Amino acid sequence: MTITNRETSRLDPAVLKLAGVLVLGALAPLLDSTIVNVAVHTLGAELHAAVSTVQWVSTAYLLALTIAIPLTGWSANRFGAKRMWIIALALFLIGSMLCGVAWNIGSLIAFRVLQGIGGGLMLPILQTLLMRAAGRERIGRLMAVVTLPAMIGPILGPVIGGLLVGHFSWHWIFYVNVPICILAIILAVRVLDPDPEPTTAALDVPGLVLVSPALAGIIYGLTQVGERGGFGHSTVLVPIAAGLLLLIAFALRRTAEPLIDLSLFRTRSFAASTALLFLTGFSLYGAMLLLPLFYQQARGEGVIAAGLLLMPQGLGSLLARAAGGLTDRLGPKPVVIAGILLTALGTIPFALAGTTYWLLGAALVVRGAGLSGVNLAMMVGAFRDLQPQQIPHGSSTTRIMQQLGGSFGAATLAVILQSQLTAHPADVAYADTFWWAIAFTVVAVVPALALRRDAPSPRRS
Repeated sequence: MTITNRETSRLDPAVLKLAGVLVLGALAPLLDSTIVNVAVHTLGAELHAAVSTVQWVSTAYLLALTIAIPLTGWSANRFGAKRMWIIALALFLIGSMLCGVAWNIGSLIAFRVLQGIGGGLMLPILQTLLMRAAGRERIGRLMAVVTLPAMIGPILGPVIGGLLVGHFSWHWIFYVNVPICILAIILAVRVLDPDPEPTTAALDVPGLVLVSPALAGIIYGLTQVGERGGFGHSTVLVPIAAGLLLLIAFALRRTAEPLIDLSLFRTRSFAASTALLFLTGFSLYGAMLLLPLFYQQARGEGVIAAGLLLMPQGLGSLLARAAGGLTDRLGPKPVVIAGILLTALGTIPFALAGTTYWLLGAALVVRGAGLSGVNLAMMVGAFRDLQPQQIPHGSSTTRIMQQLGGSFGAATLAVILQSQLTAHPADVAYADTFWWAIAFTVVAVVPALALRRDAPSPRRS
C-alpha cells in the first residue's frame, strides 16, 4: 500500500484503509478493561477468590501495560512499527486465549500480565504508524476517525460485559478478543507497508530499569487509594514516592539514546499538549469512574442499564468528528478550549440533584462531543511540530501521560466520592463529587492557552 497525495486537503483513501486496519486491532484492548471490570464479582464466585485477590486481575493487567509503554519508542525504531504491531496483537491474542482457559485465580492473573504487555505496546505503535502516514497537515481529520473507538469502547464495554457474563460464562469476556485479534493480524500482514530500514540503536537498559518500575510503582500506589480510603496510607505513599524518585533519577541521566526522549518537552506545543493529556485524565477517566456508579448507586440502575444510559456520550463523540477538520484549519488551541468548556457544561447536570434522564442524556451528548474534540486536538498539538524520527518517542510519552493522568484522576475522585458518601446520601455525594470533576476540567484551560493557534504547514517528504 502506497500513501500518496500528501499535499491534498482530503485524507488519502490508503490512509483511511490503514486507519481502519489499526483501529480494528485497537478495539480489543480498548474494550477489554471495561468488559473485565463488569465481571469482577462473577470471577470471584467462579474461581473461589476474595474480592481483594480478584482485583489483581485488573491491577496486574494495568501494571503490565504501564511497564510495556516505555519500550514502544525504541522497539518501533529498532524492529519496525509494523512488526511490533503484529507482535503486540499476537501477545494480546495469546494472553486472551490463555485467560479464557485459566483454571484458578493465580493463572488468570499471570495470563493477564501477558495480555497487558500486548496492550501496552499496541496503542503507542498505532499512533506512530498513523502519524507517519498522514502528514501533519491532516492529523486532525485522521484523529477524528481513530479516537472514536477510544471514546465508545468504555461506553459499550459494560454493556457487552454484562451480556456475556449474564448469558454465557466469564470465559467469553476473554474469548471475545480472539476473532478481533486474528482478523487484525491478517489485515496488518496484508495491508501495512513494509517497515523502513531499522535503526541500530541499543536498548537503554539502565533507563528501562529506572522508568518502568517507576511508572509501575506510581500506578500501583494510585490503585490502592480507593481501597485504603485516601492518599495517607503507607501502601499508597511508599510506591508513589519510590516511583517519583526513580523518575527523577531517569530525568537526571545523560545518554545519547534514552529510552524516553525528554528533549521533546523543549517543543512548546508538545509540552503543552502532554500537560493537557495529564489534566484531562481527571475529567475523562475520573468521570468514567463516576458516571456508571452514579447511575447504579444514586439512580438504582443495573450494570447493563447503566451502560445503555451512557451511550449518548458515544453519540456526542460521533458528532465531534468535525473538530478534526477544524483543528487542521485553525490549529488545536481554539478547539481544545471549546472542547474543555463543552465537557464542563455537559457535566453540570450530573452535579444538580433531581435532573431528569432526558436532560442527563442530552448532557452526555454535549460531554462526549467536548471530550472527543479535546482529545483529538491535543494529539494534533502534541505531534504537529515533531520530526518524523521523533514520532515513536512522542507516541510512548503521550501514552504515559494519559495513563498517569487517568490514574491520578480516578484515585482523586474515588477519595472525594468516598468521603462524600460517608457524610451525605448518594445523590448529594455524587453531585458534590461531580462539581470537583468540573473544577478539574476547567483547570485544563491554563495549559491550553500555551497551544499554538495557527494551522501546521505541510511537511514535505
